[in-house]
Amino acid sequence: MPVVLLLAGIGLAFLPMFSEVNLTKGVIFDWFLPALLFVSAYQFPVKELKEHAGIISVLSTIGIILMTLLMSALFYYSLQPFFSISYIEALLIASILTPTDPVSVVSILKQSSNRKDIADVVEGESMINDGTSIVLFTVVAAMYIDGESFSISAFAGEFFWVSIGGILAGVVLGYIVSKAIHFTSDSHYQIMLSIILAYGSFYIGEEIGVSGVLATVSGGIMLSYEYGKTIKESHFREQLDGFWGVIEPTILTFLFLLIGIQSTKYFSASLLGWTFLLFLLSLLVRYVIIIGVVKMREKWRKAYGWQEVVILTWAGIKGTMSIALLLGIEDRGPESLQSLTFGVIIFSLIIQSLAIYPFSAFLLKKSE
Repeated sequence: MPVVLLLAGIGLAFLPMFSEVNLTKGVIFDWFLPALLFVSAYQFPVKELKEHAGIISVLSTIGIILMTLLMSALFYYSLQPFFSISYIEALLIASILTPTDPVSVVSILKQSSNRKDIADVVEGESMINDGTSIVLFTVVAAMYIDGESFSISAFAGEFFWVSIGGILAGVVLGYIVSKAIHFTSDSHYQIMLSIILAYGSFYIGEEIGVSGVLATVSGGIMLSYEYGKTIKESHFREQLDGFWGVIEPTILTFLFLLIGIQSTKYFSASLLGWTFLLFLLSLLVRYVIIIGVVKMREKWRKAYGWQEVVILTWAGIKGTMSIALLLGIEDRGPESLQSLTFGVIIFSLIIQSLAIYPFSAFLLKKSE
């Protein structure tokens, strides 16, 4: 579905009436992202989150930092002899390409085999690493745009405050909303509260200087947890699922059409070969990091063989968050590097999305 919408958007870009359509970071962050984050967090089972918390947290924190560093080194040494690229520019590209977007991957993984745990890890990692990637990108972008020097202590302090602060803000707001729901059994009021939580936690988090992404994610998880624990209205979840079940695909439809339209503004035929090389390198780096993480614990080594690691690698599709981060530096760097980065995202969306079902069905059934 995302691939069809993406290609449709590319086609629409050639019609005169769509020539002035422009997708910006503000549109994604202010309108689309809070709702998508809330839905994925609210619908993610708390039980599965607890069960896979270890590998999800490592992949989405330490894993994504190491991924960014290794990817930036490979990008720099691959491109530097042929392009005028500094290491900080390579680091910026890598930070943009680290977040993952399992829009259709999770359902495909669940359909292709009975390994639901892999789908849970992919979805859980994506929820958390969005927040991590924004912190990474913010630090690297400041170094690139403002010429700030890198400081491990400053980065660690900012990372801790932004991440933990965002999680705490979301937990508090999610708890408050879960209690407010008791004041009425009106489903419209309850749905309204969920909208307030989705967007309110994001904007409040950003306003106080913490991660709005993690605030929304933790708020959604907290609401789901409190619902299963204390909320007694039997119709609440059904009504809420029905509402967000309509909103989510609607948002995704508009978003991927807009991404398709926007992609034509970055397209460069002369850079296709280099774009594909960076795409392959990004997959290689993700595979290496996941292998390293899996080997950290015996439990993970037993649960995830090479087939599962390959699927976890292939399921790391770049998407909405990467597009938003790239648009955040639009017109602030070499056009060729922006074209390369956008191209890698489009390659990832098309190639990985189309291949994930047959790929996972073959490998996972073979491993079973």
